[in-house]
Amino acid sequence: MADVRSADEQTLADARRIIADGGLVVIPTDTVYGIVCDPCNAAAIARIYVAKHRPADKALQVIMPDLLVLPKLGLTLPTPLDVLAHRFLPGAFSPIAVAAADSALLTVRVDDSGARTQAIRVPDSEVSLRVLRAIGPVAASSANRSGNESAQTVDEAVAALGDSVDLYIDGGPTVSHTASTVVAADPDAPDGIVILREGRLEADAVRRAVREEARHGGTAGQ
Repeated sequence: MADVRSADEQTLADARRIIADGGLVVIPTDTVYGIVCDPCNAAAIARIYVAKHRPADKALQVIMPDLLVLPKLGLTLPTPLDVLAHRFLPGAFSPIAVAAADSALLTVRVDDSGARTQAIRVPDSEVSLRVLRAIGPVAASSANRSGNESAQTVDEAVAALGDSVDLYIDGGPTVSHTASTVVAADPDAPDGIVILREGRLEADAVRRAVREEARHGGTAGQ
């Protein structure tokens, strides 16, 4: 039977222990419910893929309580994503960070050119942030079977993932079934970005922010 609890102090302590031991936890975010684990534990990461029936070529995000942890993870945000991140995070914005060669994250993707990248996000949800402050940055994906609709409630997450998850944290219903918007830097693009996935944050809003930053002397679009 699934272990479903509210986000009290005992639950947060148990979630921290479960993550440290290589387990899986489902948490609420500002977009959809997410399944999370230690991003430096290969066995735990593999469990997420098995639980979701997720293809191995689909990357995981790393979600965190704030952007201050990026250097500790060996991550940097290239221009103009650094400026956009300060505008849209916390929120439904997932920029693609650059990972250093010595980053301990096992979720980093390496392309044919050798570029090392990692999608990151800071959720705009007080419950999510309380959990993340307790357990630290985690590898994350939506709490559903791959290809199915994302979970907006903890009950939907339980129905999708069942006993494959060690702990479910109930934060009430999320705003929608729509996930975050994933954006990468692209120096060859006119505005310096490419929208990899449009989610709850509209692509037009992201591009408008790039133009506004450029007009006001920011680094975006330069």
